[in-house]
Amino acid sequence: MKPFWTALLVLLAPAPALAQTRADSALVGRILVAEDRRDASDAALAEGLRHADARVRLLAQRARGRIRDTLFAARDSLPPVAAAPAWPEPAWRLRYRALAAKRTDCGALRAALADSAWQVRLRAAGLADPACGADPAFVRVLTGWVDALPRDTRRRAASGVSWHAGAHAAVALARIAPEQARARMAPLAAHPDWHVRLYAARAATLLADTARLRTLAHDPDGNVQEAAIDALFKLVGHGADEVYLAALAGTQAQAVRAAAAALKGSPAPAVRGAANAAFERWVRRANASERDVRVALLEAAGRPASDDRPPAPRLGLAPDAVALALGRDVRVRVTMSPDAGGGSFTVRMRGDVAPIMAARVLALVRGGYYDGGSWHRVEPDFVIQGGGPGTNEYVGYANYLRDELGTLAHPRGTVAMSTRGHDTGDAQWFINLKDNPRLVQDYSVFGEVIEGIGVVDGILEGDVVQSMRVEPAAR
Repeated sequence: MKPFWTALLVLLAPAPALAQTRADSALVGRILVAEDRRDASDAALAEGLRHADARVRLLAQRARGRIRDTLFAARDSLPPVAAAPAWPEPAWRLRYRALAAKRTDCGALRAALADSAWQVRLRAAGLADPACGADPAFVRVLTGWVDALPRDTRRRAASGVSWHAGAHAAVALARIAPEQARARMAPLAAHPDWHVRLYAARAATLLADTARLRTLAHDPDGNVQEAAIDALFKLVGHGADEVYLAALAGTQAQAVRAAAAALKGSPAPAVRGAANAAFERWVRRANASERDVRVALLEAAGRPASDDRPPAPRLGLAPDAVALALGRDVRVRVTMSPDAGGGSFTVRMRGDVAPIMAARVLALVRGGYYDGGSWHRVEPDFVIQGGGPGTNEYVGYANYLRDELGTLAHPRGTVAMSTRGHDTGDAQWFINLKDNPRLVQDYSVFGEVIEGIGVVDGILEGDVVQSMRVEPAAR
């Protein structure tokens, strides 16, 4: 595949060689800074549009377009970018998709519980209709998974999973065989792996086990707290306000957000003061990506979201941005922990599409930001997502990364930035496991998998990244 700038050279011949002078590089840097600041008045834009090098003119044109229109609707008027690699899909994904039409076919779902791919097995358990509780063989498989759940889940078993089978089976049993699930709840809710306790909270929700949920709402892990608080509110509403109020004093964003959301509209007199005090604490943390927490606290206090006081942006242009914009090939090797099955894959940064974002991600990689993080969201026929410090959707890097929307339509294997609204990139990655063209309107692609897609396809929820390292420049 030809690099973007080589392709443009063909399109725009006889354009001069790639801008290499110090002055040209400085101008490119100023153009990128203007784009990042959304400063349409910066003189670098006009200077870039007059430049002799077509590539510099294109950067200025694109920057001006992104500044003028938050959704960058004019992006299709730009020259096409190089296509991402075309990756074939694993055979098991077809079987995974076929299960959606078999929700009421307990025989087909029972057969899928023995599929060679655990993604298919777990999907079958998750789709099981309550009628499958009348199938003794179906129930027997699920109870076997729960009963075989090890205490030490740090390493995947030879079968290919660790906590996943037992945890998913517990939720399925709560739906199709409640008595079997109830008999197994105590050890699940006290399991040393927080993922298991999280799924225990989901099972307790189906069982309407509010006593168990009240206990789990005080769990040491914020993700377990969040699930328990959300479930309690659905089951008893403001009848558990004392639980939600206690959670406001916590320091884990996802749990505090859930508690604040549950307290919205509460008649309890202590809520307004507690929510206001918690809001002030979260403002002092100065983390832009925790906005959801602050807004939920404001709403619990009866205040508008406009009262939020987000921190001022503190990001400058990362060192690699100009080089990426001018075509440098930079790659990152992602190595998975041996406990998560091991293996590695390589991501090439798409500086032709999102040079500012790609450069900031590279800076985080070099600083070890992603080492030891996990993939907390795994949807085997959609995306995997991870790289946040709290292993959830509500905690990310302290400074937002601005969107760099482009024309690359999120094909399978592309790597893009997680957001919760325009210009709210939180430094979490998501990797497209299939072609997702609808995402092009909202999410910025900053990389593409060029090696090891099989490792990506095999990632399960909670799998840990051992390290990310920038590879030597390609020759």
